[in-house]
Amino acid sequence: MTWTCSASVAAALCIFAGCAKANLSDGQKLALQTYGALIDSLKPLHRLLGKPAPDDWLAQHHEPGQTFNEYLVSAPITPTDKRKVIYIQPLGDFTENQRKVLELTADYMGRFFNLAVKTKGDMALSTVPAQAKRKHPQWGMNQILTSHVLQKILRPALPDDAAMYIALTSSDLWPGQGWNFVFGEATLRDRVGVWSIYRNGDANKGGDEFKLCLLRTIKTAVHEAGHMFSMYHCTKYECVMCGSNNREESDRRPLWCCPECVAKVCWATGADPVERYDKLAEFCRANGFQTEAAFFEKSSAACPRAPTSSARTQAPR
Repeated sequence: MTWTCSASVAAALCIFAGCAKANLSDGQKLALQTYGALIDSLKPLHRLLGKPAPDDWLAQHHEPGQTFNEYLVSAPITPTDKRKVIYIQPLGDFTENQRKVLELTADYMGRFFNLAVKTKGDMALSTVPAQAKRKHPQWGMNQILTSHVLQKILRPALPDDAAMYIALTSSDLWPGQGWNFVFGEATLRDRVGVWSIYRNGDANKGGDEFKLCLLRTIKTAVHEAGHMFSMYHCTKYECVMCGSNNREESDRRPLWCCPECVAKVCWATGADPVERYDKLAEFCRANGFQTEAAFFEKSSAACPRAPTSSARTQAPR
């Protein structure tokens, strides 16, 4: 039985494989030079990926990875002056603690992507029709079909000012025939995504269980949102954008981006790396993630102090 994350994204990872051979524009050369300094400054803090275990994502899925250079020339989806809000759509019922996980995840996403985040009113699970639901044939839990949520619920209702529109649900997710479940799923071009807290632990127990559920939910949220800004799975570093084939592998992945991926985020959103790391460290200190807070503090200190956002001269899509 396959236990996987972001299954449909893997099928799309080679769309722009030939783009890295394209000639860079003057603006792209400037961005590469400027953000190259950021990448170099952060490399000593990060670990390269080792050989994947037999059940790990990269042992079962061949993926090319994506450097910052390749990202620049791939015509990535990015926020624009007219599309600069992350919308979160609660789908189904949430307990008080699950609702708190949702609110804190929204807060973290705003800091991570340097964008405003707005949470829409609750949407009942009955919005999903019977043909887009199933009971898992072996395990027995109720699941909803991710493709229906993405294409039939979110995509037609995408707000005009949305950089992305994401559903969060407490229901388990199923991506279709041949798969058992996914933690989350997003599109590379439509700016819609969905993720679930169903398999993230019991937030209602409070304490460490709540923190674990929150950490897992945040990881899935920023990972799937990264795909919506055209970021591929990371294949070089231990990174929040690495693919995960099972819960153990997902828990091994860090909360932070690798140097190449953080350059993509900062270039795409215009975020100042120092301010971004400081905001992420503040969130982690406030919510008991001391290891992550310390890492973000070290990252902030390592960043070049020259501004990098001015290097974003390629027109957004």
